[in-house]
Amino acid sequence: MTGPLIALDVMGGDDAPLATLKGALLACKAGAARIPPERLLLVGDQPRMRSMLAELGGDPGFQLEHAAQVIEMGDSPAQALRAKPDSSIARCVAAVKAGRASAVVGMGNTGACVGAATLGLGTIPGVRRPGIAVTLNLTGQPLTILDMGANIAPKADHLLQYGAMASVYAQGCLGQAKPRVGLLNVGEEKGKGTDLLKEAHELLESSGLEFVGNVEGGDIFRGVCDIVVTDGFTGNVVLKLLEQFAQFFLGKILGELERGGAKLSPSALGSLKHSIDYQSYGGALLLGVNGVVVIGHGRSDERAVANALAQAVRASDARVPERIERGLAAPSRS
Repeated sequence: MTGPLIALDVMGGDDAPLATLKGALLACKAGAARIPPERLLLVGDQPRMRSMLAELGGDPGFQLEHAAQVIEMGDSPAQALRAKPDSSIARCVAAVKAGRASAVVGMGNTGACVGAATLGLGTIPGVRRPGIAVTLNLTGQPLTILDMGANIAPKADHLLQYGAMASVYAQGCLGQAKPRVGLLNVGEEKGKGTDLLKEAHELLESSGLEFVGNVEGGDIFRGVCDIVVTDGFTGNVVLKLLEQFAQFFLGKILGELERGGAKLSPSALGSLKHSIDYQSYGGALLLGVNGVVVIGHGRSDERAVANALAQAVRASDARVPERIERGLAAPSRS
């Protein structure tokens, strides 16, 4: 065995199981991020997976596990988790719970992924609510934003803990010795925002973290901080807006250039698209649960799935949950 197993929910996502199976195969191809196929546990409709793998060129050595049920994208997460105990996402989480795998990768129903992981794995000691963290590279340095949808109505101490968990993650996995934490708000002044944000500001300011104060939406592009803390509702809106605006803006640039007589291939702006494209960053880490959980975009294609698997391997090998547990238990970093 070359490392702990990564459990992939093959049935989750808009284009599953074809996109997820292609992504697993792509992740195992030669390259810097190549994952040994025997390290991937594919969970889903086993006869269907075997048939599709044969059509795609054969099984390179995956481990397969059957799941008789699927939680669909439109299902109510709470109801589906109760009604479908043998779902593919539930079996992925069970594999981590039993110690047979160290990470879960799911492109399906986000609420079901969060719920299954939180209920099935439990939270790290001291963690009140898990948060979804996405790391982007907008300015040449990693920027981690959380929460991106797990907790749409947090309390102030949840936001404080998001800053702490993201700081531990940034230090241990992104090489940021003193990650700067900003609180997303409608203005930079200390007294700005709702009562929740005012209280969170006070907690973050006295936490010992490298807190830089309130940051506005535009500051995301200015490199003023390494971590942006926000509620799940706002964070999810920000992420979806960034994703769609990147496509819109690139299309506008290319259209204007063509009208002006210039010919420019879309690949010429590839680095700009790469910095915000969900296919490039693969997925988001659910920080705060007892295991590595990567939640991918429902529209993920094979490249996004492969990148999400690579992200899960990195987080698993870096022992992110253990780092967070030690970091939260450590004395204040003031």
